[in-house]
Amino acid sequence: MNIYALSSGKGPSGIAIVRISGKDSLKVCKNLTKLKEINSNVVNHCKFYDPKNDKVIDPEALLLWFPGPNSYTGDDLAEFQVHGSNAVINALLKALSEQENCRLAEPGEFTKLAFQNDKIDLLKAESIGDLIHAETELQRDQAVKLIQGNASNHYNDLRKKLIKSLSYIEAKIDFAEDDIPEKVLKEVQNSIKEIHKDIHKIIEDNKIGEKIRDGFRVSITGEVNAGKSSLLNLIAKRDVAIISDEAGTTRDVIETYLNIDGYPVILADTAGIRETKNEVEKKGISLALGKSKEADLNIVVIDNSSKKINNEIKNMINKDTIVLLNKSDVQNKQNHKFDSDTVLGSVKENKNIDTLIKKLKEKLSKKFMSNNTALITRERHRVKLNQCLKEINNFLKKDQNKDLELAAEDLRMATRHLGSIVGKVDVEEILGSIFKDFCIGK
Repeated sequence: MNIYALSSGKGPSGIAIVRISGKDSLKVCKNLTKLKEINSNVVNHCKFYDPKNDKVIDPEALLLWFPGPNSYTGDDLAEFQVHGSNAVINALLKALSEQENCRLAEPGEFTKLAFQNDKIDLLKAESIGDLIHAETELQRDQAVKLIQGNASNHYNDLRKKLIKSLSYIEAKIDFAEDDIPEKVLKEVQNSIKEIHKDIHKIIEDNKIGEKIRDGFRVSITGEVNAGKSSLLNLIAKRDVAIISDEAGTTRDVIETYLNIDGYPVILADTAGIRETKNEVEKKGISLALGKSKEADLNIVVIDNSSKKINNEIKNMINKDTIVLLNKSDVQNKQNHKFDSDTVLGSVKENKNIDTLIKKLKEKLSKKFMSNNTALITRERHRVKLNQCLKEINNFLKKDQNKDLELAAEDLRMATRHLGSIVGKVDVEEILGSIFKDFCIGK
């Protein structure tokens, strides 16, 4: 079966790209272009026709032909570059649908074929999806590194070391009558311990990879009517939250996704914290306290003219907090002191808010940047690494002289869990979840 899809965005646009992949794709190309010869890996200038009635679909188009296995999918593949009007696109897709053994591709099916044909591994496939959905420089950079194979190479190296150690253990089992030097078995133990240490380091990463992929959570909390919603609107550069002089206006959590100089941030405005008898407001305050605990960083907004600060707010202030002493433009300034990064500013006059954002970026950079070669970007990777670590722990706890066969099974399972991250074992059950978020045509 041949698959086809629009791989570029929907029209209207200057150019649209339609892909087709499969063993009959060259035949389909000739049917639609009437070209007798189609050159591979070069640009073929052509017209596209509807084979049913010979009407011209596009009089000025380009065709690129990539024979397998030297194509993106590993199968024969062609790309049609046509004018990007909806009329041209729809007519071309209709003509393709009427070709024998042609069907519309499912989301991510082109990349799924590339994986199944050993063109890429699972990590690279997932990273291509991340690159497609990247909205910030940090997300793009992380996806590019993964596509280039940084993490894959690291996991494959660890897996090879496990397999090598396993081979010595199995040799000891299979050839019990032959003495394997104690030095070799000692080296196996040391190698496994090093792998254990390496995987543990990868796991203890503050979930940096996932946070870059999904966004850092920053909560705006603090006093009632201190300017929290106004701060959200100022940073977002649009009216996200309702602003009112009436205390307790914000009662639910309002979130917006922002790109702050390359940092993906989910910024949340929460209810002001105070003593209240209003049940709805109480629920809002409870949500605010919960959101502050879940957040990677908190911006605590305090009215600089406030004489007394709520104890709940004081308890929030720690190393993961930036305090904004707002309304510095008003009289009766108190100049509160806190054991935390503090910015004296004014949301109303946009005073020192750039300093606040700078401190936010510095904190994110210090807390979440890592030199790890293999950053975990999905929960699937974390689960498999934890399972691998568990099996290695079981191996290290066993008496090698008494339970050698059981110890070997522990290493086999550890190798299997590590291999499933990059797709070195049967992973059919996870393919659907990986490719379902891809766009059709990729």
